[in-house]
Amino acid sequence: MTPIVEAGWSDIFARALRDLRPFPGRFGLTWRIAILCALVTATAMLYKIPEAAISCYLVIFLMRADSSETIGQAVGLIGLATVIVAVMAPLMTATMDSAFLRILVMAVATFIALYLSSATSLGETGAIIGLVIAFIMTLSSDVPAGIVGSEGLKYAWEMAVMPMIVMTGFLLAFGRGPQGIAADRVADRLRAAADALDQPDDDIALNTLLIEGNDDLAKKVQTARMLHLVPSARTAWLAGAVETSYRLMVAVAALPRDAVIVRSRLAAATRAAALAMRNGQRPSAPERAESPATSAEAAAWQALGGLAGPDGGAKPTPKKPPFLAADAFTNPDHQRYALKTTAAALICYLIYTGIGWDGIHTAMITCYVAALGTTGETVHKLALRIIGCLIGAAMGVAAMIFVIPQLQSIGGLMVLVFAGILVAGWVAAGSERIAYAGVQIGLAFLLTILNGFGPSTDLSNAGDRIAGILLGNTIIYVIFTGIWPRSAVAAVRERLEEALRALSRAAAVPPKARDARIDDIATAAVALGEAREGLFLLPFEPRRQQPELAEVRRLGALVTAAGELGPEIAVSDRDLTALSERLAEAADRFERTHRETAPKADDPTASGERGGPIGRIETLVAS
Repeated sequence: MTPIVEAGWSDIFARALRDLRPFPGRFGLTWRIAILCALVTATAMLYKIPEAAISCYLVIFLMRADSSETIGQAVGLIGLATVIVAVMAPLMTATMDSAFLRILVMAVATFIALYLSSATSLGETGAIIGLVIAFIMTLSSDVPAGIVGSEGLKYAWEMAVMPMIVMTGFLLAFGRGPQGIAADRVADRLRAAADALDQPDDDIALNTLLIEGNDDLAKKVQTARMLHLVPSARTAWLAGAVETSYRLMVAVAALPRDAVIVRSRLAAATRAAALAMRNGQRPSAPERAESPATSAEAAAWQALGGLAGPDGGAKPTPKKPPFLAADAFTNPDHQRYALKTTAAALICYLIYTGIGWDGIHTAMITCYVAALGTTGETVHKLALRIIGCLIGAAMGVAAMIFVIPQLQSIGGLMVLVFAGILVAGWVAAGSERIAYAGVQIGLAFLLTILNGFGPSTDLSNAGDRIAGILLGNTIIYVIFTGIWPRSAVAAVRERLEEALRALSRAAAVPPKARDARIDDIATAAVALGEAREGLFLLPFEPRRQQPELAEVRRLGALVTAAGELGPEIAVSDRDLTALSERLAEAADRFERTHRETAPKADDPTASGERGGPIGRIETLVAS
C-alpha cells in the first residue's frame, strides 16, 4: 500500500485534477443528468411550476449510476414530500400570524432532522428533510395569507414531486440496472488486479477498489434479485463473484513483489477472466502447471477458479446495516452537530428576513447542505460550494449576455440547460472529493439563468445568490470552528480503532475457514480508506485545530501498516490467535490514548519499531 504523506495544497490540487479524469460510466451518468435537467426545466415552464432550479438540483443531488437505486429514492421522496406537506399544512395555518411560533417549529424540526442525519443511516437525506420543512415554513412569510394553506403548499409539493416523476419515467426507459453495474465492477476489479500483478509499484487502482469494500455491490446484486431483473442463476453467480473478486484483489496485494514468474502467470489468467466478463461470459477455470509456493498465490488461483463455478466461488449472506449508529444516544457529537447547524440556519433566516433581502435566501440553504460532522469536512464542502457557485454563476452570466437574448423557444432554453448541466454533471459524477462542486455549479447556473417561468435577464440574481452563499458559508465557518469544534483527526482515530478491531476479528478466524475473514478484511479496508480521506481534509481546518505534524505522520504510518497487514491476515494458513490478541490489545490502547490529548513526539515514525506491520502498529500506538 502506498505510504501516506501529509497533504499540502499542491497535493490537494493535483488530486482534484485526477478526479476530473474520465472513467468508465462517467459520461453515461453525465448526459443522463443533463437531459433530465433539460426535461425538468421544460416541464416546469410549461406547467407553471415554480423554482425549476431547485427541482433540477434534486435531480443532480439524487441521480446515481444505478437506476433502481435512484428510482427507489425518487419514489421515497414523493411519499415523504406528500406526508410532510400534509403534516405541515395545519402547522403553517397555526403559525401564520406568529413569527415566534414559526421559528420555533423550524428550529425543532430542523434539529430532529439533522440529529437523524448524523445518528442514523439517513445521512444527507435527513438534512434535505430538514431543508424541505424549513422551506415550507418560510412560505408563511412569502405567500399572501389567503393562499398559504393551498397554493403555497401546492407549489412546494409540485416542486419536489415533478422532477421525481420525470426522473422515474426517464430511467425506466434509459437507465442502467444494478446487475450490469455490478458485473462491470467485477470486471474492473479483475483488470485492476492484473495491472497490479504486472506493475507491482503501481497499485493505486487496486487500493482504490479495495477501500470501496463489498457492501455497495452486494446491495446492487440483492436489488437485482428482489426485482427479478435477471435470472436467479445470474444473480447467484454475481453475488459470489463480488466476494470472490475481492478475495482475488486481497491475495494480489499479499503476493511478494519479487515473484515475477508467478505474478506474470496470474496476470495472464486474470486478464483472460476480465475479457470473458466484458464479453458477457462466465470466466473459464484457469490452468496452472505448478503447485502454489505461497498461501497468497494459492488464494489467488482459488479465487480465479471460483469465478468459473455456478456460484461465483462464494455464497455470501446478505447483511442489513443497522438504522441507528451504535453511539446514537451516547455520543454528544450528534446533538452538537444538529444544534450548531440549526443555529446557523436560523441566524441566516433572521438576517435575510430582517433586512428584507429575500434574494440571499441561499444563505439558509447553505447551512443544510454544507454542514458535516467535522470541521475539516465542513470547510472542505464550504470551499467546494464557493468554487462551484462562482463557476456556475460565471457560466450563467455569460449565458445571460451572449445566449439568452437569442433564445426563441423553450427548446432553445432546454439546449442551454443541457449544455450547462453537462459541465456540472461531469464534476458531480466524480469522486466525493469534488462531486459537491458539480452539484453547486449546476444549482448556481440554473438559479442565474432561470427566473419565474422563463429565462432570466436580470444580472442582480447572480449577485444575490453569490452573496447568500458567502453569508451562509461565513456563518457556518464561524460556528463550526468556534463552538464545539471537532477536528477531522478525531474521525481518523475512530476509523483506525474500527480497522484494528476488524483485523483482530479476522485474525481470530481459524485457517480452515479463512474465506470467512473477507468480511472483516473489507470492513478494515473501508475504515482505513475513510481514515486516509480524513487526513486529506486536515489542511482545510484552522491551524489552531490541526494536530502537530508528528501526530499526522504517526496516524498516516498507522493507516499504512494496518493496510499492509490486512492482506497478510486474509491469506494466511497459520493460526493467528496470538496476532488477534495483540491487535485487540493495540485497539484498546489506541482507544484509551485517542480520547486523551494527542501524544506529542518529535517523529514517532522514526522511533525504534519492531519488525513487520503488527510490530509497527504496536510501536506507533504506544508512542
